[in-house]
Amino acid sequence: MSDVNVATHPSAKLFKIAAIAEAISWIGLLTGMFFKWVVKSSEIGVKIFGPIHGGVFIFFVVSCLWVAFTHKWSAKHLVLGLLSSIPPLATLWFEKYAERHGLLRRDRQSAVAG
Repeated sequence: MSDVNVATHPSAKLFKIAAIAEAISWIGLLTGMFFKWVVKSSEIGVKIFGPIHGGVFIFFVVSCLWVAFTHKWSAKHLVLGLLSSIPPLATLWFEKYAERHGLLRRDRQSAVAG
């Protein structure tokens, strides 16, 4: 199998979507927290984005586990992927890292060492 596009396997597609969605939900939650705690105007943003972020967080973790299993990630890469869900916007960084290091490709011979 030659160089396969990252979007060829459903787990890689779902992982990319989950990473972006998780970052967007973080932005919504952080904006809501800003208005609740700094501006002290309303907590509606936290009430809306808190549960959304929680659900998207779970979606990201499940997609990370699926892509790690499907693409045979090392324990180091799996832990790094899961930890990226904690700091705001870090899933975007990890998704790019995974793509750069071949973690989302099906032909992993050249990518396993990274």
